[in-house]
Amino acid sequence: MTIVHPPKPGTALWVYAHPRRDSLNDRLLQAGTKALSQRYEVAVSDLYAQDFDPVLSRRDLGDLADRPGNIAELAGEAYARGQLPADVQEEQAKLAAAELLVLQFPLWWYGPPAILKGWFDRVLTSGFAYGDLDPERGVPRRYGDGGLVGRKALVVVTAGEDERSIGPRGISGDLESLLFPITHGVLWYCGVEALDLHVVHDADSLDAEGVEQQVERLAARLGGIEDERPRLFRRLRDGEYADTRALREDLAPGRTDLGIHLA
Repeated sequence: MTIVHPPKPGTALWVYAHPRRDSLNDRLLQAGTKALSQRYEVAVSDLYAQDFDPVLSRRDLGDLADRPGNIAELAGEAYARGQLPADVQEEQAKLAAAELLVLQFPLWWYGPPAILKGWFDRVLTSGFAYGDLDPERGVPRRYGDGGLVGRKALVVVTAGEDERSIGPRGISGDLESLLFPITHGVLWYCGVEALDLHVVHDADSLDAEGVEQQVERLAARLGGIEDERPRLFRRLRDGEYADTRALREDLAPGRTDLGIHLA
């Protein structure tokens, strides 16, 4: 059974995935959490500093480690039994309290560092973040529903490429599409509404003045974060997807781009 976790108003969780101090990302973290703390009680999960283990393994299954079956379902049962490892329980408690989630990371090989992917794997368990059928609608509590509804998220990403090369016609692909697995496949899957991406382009070539400009830009955005409206995706429960979970043919006909899933 999925338990909805009402967030504590005025509470934020900043999940940070970069290994180096005195880096651009570190500057953004320090300035960002300082700016956000003017309006929120901010908890920080500095994954590298915590030496967070990203590998989902037997220890995440409690007494069920030797039972055959789907590992996600077994981890969900371990959650229901209170048998998840202490580090996962700590992260879940911070996330359950937060009404705003900030995910900050550098873009490595077109995605987040493995340590953040592992945080998703281990922390967003069945029963906690998503779950079983909604008895009224007969669909799983996912994609706009689940244990983390009522939250917004800001993705802060640094990219070494310029805005054109990682844009809609860029050789590296569109960043919005590259991060769709996070904004839609992780956040929206669990009911979290994503705000517009906060992207720092040309991150590898910024001089001191450029770094300061990016630090100020992030702080300024966070100063008005409460007033931002998220980009909502279509909800599974609203009946816009057929039995195969494909979007109905009468909606966005002829299109196959990821934008069809925006409400």
